[in-house]
Amino acid sequence: MNVIQQIFSDHGDEYLERFGPAMPGTHRKTIAAIRTCRTGQCGMHLFVCPDCGKTHMANSSCGNRHCPVCQQDKAGEWVYKQQLRLLPCTYFMSTFTIPEELQAVARSNQKLFYSAMFKCASEALQTLEADPRFVGCNIAGFFGVLHTWGRQMQYHPHIHFVIPGGGLSKSRDQWFAANGGFLVHVRALSRMFRGKMKQALSEVGLLPLIPRDAWTREWVVHCKSVGDGRAAMKYLGAYVMRVAISASRIVAYDGQHVRFKYQKVGSSKWRYMTLDATEFIRRFLQHVLPSGFMKIRHYGFMSPNFAVPLQKIRELICVLYELLREQPVKVAPPQKPKPLKCSRCNAPMKWVFFLPLHIIKRE
Repeated sequence: MNVIQQIFSDHGDEYLERFGPAMPGTHRKTIAAIRTCRTGQCGMHLFVCPDCGKTHMANSSCGNRHCPVCQQDKAGEWVYKQQLRLLPCTYFMSTFTIPEELQAVARSNQKLFYSAMFKCASEALQTLEADPRFVGCNIAGFFGVLHTWGRQMQYHPHIHFVIPGGGLSKSRDQWFAANGGFLVHVRALSRMFRGKMKQALSEVGLLPLIPRDAWTREWVVHCKSVGDGRAAMKYLGAYVMRVAISASRIVAYDGQHVRFKYQKVGSSKWRYMTLDATEFIRRFLQHVLPSGFMKIRHYGFMSPNFAVPLQKIRELICVLYELLREQPVKVAPPQKPKPLKCSRCNAPMKWVFFLPLHIIKRE
């Protein structure tokens, strides 16, 4: 059993009793999903050996996107797919962070606030990329990933955008490249994001809840070159399919306290923090997203439904693309989980069908 699953199994009832009446429904569902994942309470899968006919029943996973057991195998597949979509240009990563004064409002109004962050940050990027002083393109393209946690599992909402260094003309038949390792002016990006957020929160009635001085200070926005984009994809892949913390960072759990390791920004030294199990669950659950909320969003020519395919954009970027196509960049596919082997003859077993829990109970 995954150690995070063990913590939720041991202390989930206590947490529900303590915070139940005030808990969002998504938190209740997440607790239930993590506790029952691969225990038989989510149904079972029937496998059969094609060689000797032996059957095997395997417990089903819960499928919840916040479950650390279910999501651990999906990161590699996501990174692989994103690397296949890379364009032959310099990439940039831009990170948009909100000040601490806005965090309480964000946590209490997550769907509205996170949507506003995506909208305002993407609009600021598109506006500045269109400026002739920077890229000068009519159609920018990028994708963003929402993270809500810091390295100590604290609440720290921010969005990472991965941005190809350039954009398309209005007629979509010309590529405008970014100037070397520079995309847009960071201070202008920060102030535009701040102004758009103020307007967006005013429109939904949340502005009075935020201290006025939050709008006079500089907001933290970064934008840096990340080479061909591969390292950025791997970096995001470590976070995009999980919530708050991976089981590998938990170094000890004695039934009451959880000890985990973390690194401060800019340091490779491991530090350690110990939390009681209830506080660990609280910190974990504050990063559960609203139901149906999309934490990864694509914009412009990086959108899956954009009229011009990426193949055509590659050709626009580099006249040597015909040569590049003959020598494609090799991207290693992720390792697939090992197939279930028959305990009698060791042959790979074949999946037959899924049995829901209510069918199992009836039988």
